[in-house]
Amino acid sequence: MKLVKLLCAAAVGCLMSASLSPAQAQDPIVIKFSHVVAPETPKGKGAEKFRELAEKMTNGRVKIEVYPNSQLYKDKEELEALQLGAVQMLAPSLAKFGPLGAKEFEVFDLPYIFPDKVVLQRVTEGPVGKKLFQKLESKGIIGLAYWDNGFKIMSANKPLTMPADMKGLKMRIQSSKVLDAQMRALGALPQVMAFSEVYQALQTGVVDGTENPPSNMYTQKMHEVQKHATLTNHGYLGYAVIVNKKFWEGLPADVRGQLETAMKEATKFANDIAQAENDTSLAQMKAAGTTQFHEQSKEERAAWMQALKPVHKDAESRVGKELIEEIYKEAEAAGYKM
Repeated sequence: MKLVKLLCAAAVGCLMSASLSPAQAQDPIVIKFSHVVAPETPKGKGAEKFRELAEKMTNGRVKIEVYPNSQLYKDKEELEALQLGAVQMLAPSLAKFGPLGAKEFEVFDLPYIFPDKVVLQRVTEGPVGKKLFQKLESKGIIGLAYWDNGFKIMSANKPLTMPADMKGLKMRIQSSKVLDAQMRALGALPQVMAFSEVYQALQTGVVDGTENPPSNMYTQKMHEVQKHATLTNHGYLGYAVIVNKKFWEGLPADVRGQLETAMKEATKFANDIAQAENDTSLAQMKAAGTTQFHEQSKEERAAWMQALKPVHKDAESRVGKELIEEIYKEAEAAGYKM
């Protein structure tokens, strides 16, 4: 059923792409922008900002249809849908590209590899970020921008003060070998699961906990079914805004340029609001009183970092030792010792 759904949608997408030569372009050009999170998240707001800017800058020649909250496709389906042409634009988390064969993107999943957002931006906006996007083109995908959603916290139905507290817990993760290794290094049992299914899984005890930036945790109401959370800020969650390569290259050049400008402005907007959205979400969850949030001491943070340090070495064979070292160099250039 899933394959039939994708193929039918892809047929429509192919017909639309075929009509997009400069001589035959029809108005409006429809771009379906699908994502799996709530409209109120930084990604959701970024998608809406892009819609607004794109339609304005193209004078209505382009219509952006935004589909949030997995309305069209779940995590495991959306990349296939993009490649088939069933949708034209996505903003998947960076962890999603590993199963596609671009495992280098899982470097973003390494715990504590980005000491702060300054280092992160040096990576995403510099040569490393561009080099990673180039690896998607052979998959029929073009990367347009990196969108931020901040650093993740750990949650469960028990206090998570020290790494040993994670032992035996069933923890939901995205499909990433690095995230799998991270949870196993802590003694937890990683469970790959679609984002749209996490709330119910937490509610029913199918999984014990998960990791998310506060904005995702709040907008999906996970704080209602998680008694404890620790502000570990151990890992980064970001997204890549991507398009179907054939569709994008088939657009009239002037339209493509206008959309690139709209994306640049939408990216600045999305990245600027990410921290504020996470801060607000954390404050709202604290006010709700359903989850007890633990602030780490320096000693506790050091213990978590020590427990997760081996994950970097283990990941060298998967994401590339050279790539990891390039990120270390960016951190060291910003004043951090890695």
